[in-house]
This record gives sequence, C-alpha cells and structure tokens, in this order.
Amino acid sequence: MSKEEKSLAISVQDVTKVYRLYEKPIDRLKESMSLTHKSYHRDFYALNGISFTVEKGQTVGIIGTNGSGKSTILKIITGVLTPTTGKVSVDGKISALLELGAGFNSDYTGIENIYMNGTMMGYSRKEMDAKLQDILDFAEIGDFVYQPVKTYSSGMFVRLAFALAINVEPEILIVDEALSVGDVFFQAKCYRRMEEIRRSGTTILMVTHDMGSIIKYCDKVVLLNKGEFVAEGTAGHMVDLYKKILAGQMDSLQAELEKEREGEAMPEVLSDFSGEAAESRKQTGSQRGLMKEQITINANRTEYGDGRAEIYDLGLLDERGNLTNLLLKGEMFTIRECIRFFADIEAPIFTYTIKDKKGTDLTGTNTLYEGTDIKPVKRGDEYVVEFTQKMTLQGGEYLLSMSCTGFEQGEHVVYHRLYDVASITVISNKNTVGVYDMESQVKAVKKS
Repeated sequence: MSKEEKSLAISVQDVTKVYRLYEKPIDRLKESMSLTHKSYHRDFYALNGISFTVEKGQTVGIIGTNGSGKSTILKIITGVLTPTTGKVSVDGKISALLELGAGFNSDYTGIENIYMNGTMMGYSRKEMDAKLQDILDFAEIGDFVYQPVKTYSSGMFVRLAFALAINVEPEILIVDEALSVGDVFFQAKCYRRMEEIRRSGTTILMVTHDMGSIIKYCDKVVLLNKGEFVAEGTAGHMVDLYKKILAGQMDSLQAELEKEREGEAMPEVLSDFSGEAAESRKQTGSQRGLMKEQITINANRTEYGDGRAEIYDLGLLDERGNLTNLLLKGEMFTIRECIRFFADIEAPIFTYTIKDKKGTDLTGTNTLYEGTDIKPVKRGDEYVVEFTQKMTLQGGEYLLSMSCTGFEQGEHVVYHRLYDVASITVISNKNTVGVYDMESQVKAVKKS
C-alpha cells in the first residue's frame, strides 16, 4: 500500500447504484419466472460512476439537489447499502448520523439503547460505562433515560440519538442533515461539539443543505447532480456551481467546467460598463461580459414593467470585487444594476430590496431615499447603478429584488421590476438574536 493510500480515510472508486423499477408489482414476478428472460423493469441510476477520496483529518461536504444521491453514497460508505458496481474502502471506526435513532428499540429504555448501540459500534461494556455520563450530559433528557424510548417526545429522541453518535470518539464521523435537529440551543451545542471533534483530527463527511456550514467547516466539497459526479474543489467554488444547478443554469455550468478542464482562464469581470468595454459589448452583442452569467440567477423570477426601461444585467460583488452569491457577514458588498432606456424619462428611481425566504422585506433602499440626483434620461441611455453597504444580516439565505421605477403626475410607475431575481447566502461566524447584527461593543468590568 502506498503512502498516499495509507493517508486516506475513505476511498470511493467508480461506485454505481442501480435500482430496478417496475410499473406493477406483478411485473417483478413475471420477470423472475420468464423462460426467455424478458425484462419488465427499467433501471434507475441512483449513483452512476461516482469517485472521490477523503483524507484522514479532512472535513468533506457532499452537496446537491434532492435526488442527487447524497444520502445513497453515505449509506454505501457506512455499509447500509451495497453498490451495484464499484468499490468503497474505509480506514477507521465510523460513527454515522444518517437517520437518527434508526437502530433504537422503542421498547428499550434510553440506557439500554445506549449500550445496545455501543455494542453494535464495537465498543465493550466497560468502554460504554466510561462514555455514559458524557452522553447523558449532552442529551439533557433527565430521568427519561430510564423510560422506554417510545414514551419520548421527538425532541428527546433526537437529542439522545445525537448525543450517542457524537460522543463515542469516532475516527470517522458521517453526518446527514443531523445538525438541524432540536431547538436552537441544542443545535448550537451540536455545532460546538462538531468543531471540537474536527479540531481533534476526526475525519468528517457531511451532507447538508446549509451552505453556511459547508463554507465554515469543509476543506473540500463534492458536488453531485442526479446521481452524477459534477465536480469537487473548494467550498466556495462548489457552492457557486451548486447555485447554478438550483437556478437551472446548466449550460453556464457546463461551460465553466469545460474551461476548468481545459485549463482556460475564466472571463474577466468588467469593472464597469462604460467606455470602450461597453461599446465593444454592444457592437458584438457578446454575452460573455455579463455579470448575471457569473452568479446564480433565479430562473423562475417574476418580472414586469411598462417596457420603457430594462435591467439587462446585475451583479453581487464582495469586498474584493468578486462576483458571487456568497457574502461574508461584516464585510462591505455591492449590488450593481445595469439599466438601458427605451424612452425619455424625467426622473427614474433605482431600487433594491432584500427579503427572507418567507417573503418578508428585511432591508432595502433606492436612489430617491439616498438623495442621489438622477437627471432626466434619454432614449438609448444606459446607466450603471451601485449600492455599496456593509453586510449586517445574520448568516442564512436571502432573496434579492430590484427595480427601475418613477413618479409621473403623482402616480407611481414601474418601468422594470425583478422579484427574487437572485439569492444571497450570508456566511457568518457569529450570529446574534434576530435578523441583523447591531455590532454591539461589549465591556464588562468587575466591581471592586
């Protein structure tokens, strides 16, 4: 075995998982009894030729839309499922948080389930005696631990299951969406414990839809889509590619992957749309310089207006000027809109609004509020409008809307409005209470 192979905790080599799907239950019987071996099924590829490795001590995330095969590959790695073809090698003792409490016996007490599951993981009675108090302290379910688990509330059940899985000091921890269990205080404790075992050198393989956790914890990310391997790389880059899949920008995704495979440089981001660059783009009709093709745009956005103006391009830029949907809390960022006019307009107003996933307006502004004087525009004019501010929203997922509007004879007129046109993912290492951070300065002095 080579030195490189010895450093691997998990190796997945060309793994395929195929399920046979039958239209009617009797078709399965017909197929099994057919003398001519007639097929009555169709093959469904839950995974198709997946390969990747996880080095010892690494934290690796697997991301993708629902149905991409994330949970299937975790179950194959843990031995719950057998691959149709391919090979998986694991070097180390695994603790898996797949379906919390799946191995529990509902008639047994919490204590009995702890020892039973410990035995299944390969621990002796003496070893579980040593771990028991830590498990009970973490679960915080009190005397209910001596009652049958069928009497537990759902919250108590997941607390005990998580406490057991996270406190057995695994060499490899596999997590499938388990960090979203319990109330906010228990989740915070789970994250702290995850950070502790990560720093101790435990190998972690995790699946989650929380892109903030992916960015914060993962050294490498594997992106899957419909059972196919798409790419692997740094967390930020893979999340950006994932956002393209969510927005249905498959052509843009394929083009970017092909450029990376060919070693080509990505198109430069235009710093503005004025001067020679803008003129060249207008003359050639090329779309390569459009900002919106380098971020995730909502394919199902709502837009309307009277057609006298068009927001033809938009972008989100981080503090370093990179186009991205991922913004760091506490850093400056810019919302940029590019608008062209098809009629003379006396006093256009440019706006943006950021909403949460429930549709609640959280913040926003416009050029009228900000006192920015927009002179009358002529047909054929193009404007680039930038809103630059500090990101103080808590870590999470948000939606961006923008518009070009105005007032005519006292009536509000919409020239072009884009609802929920882009997503914003805020990455935070410190969340406070509520939707935004007041950035309090704390001082505590002991009285003498």
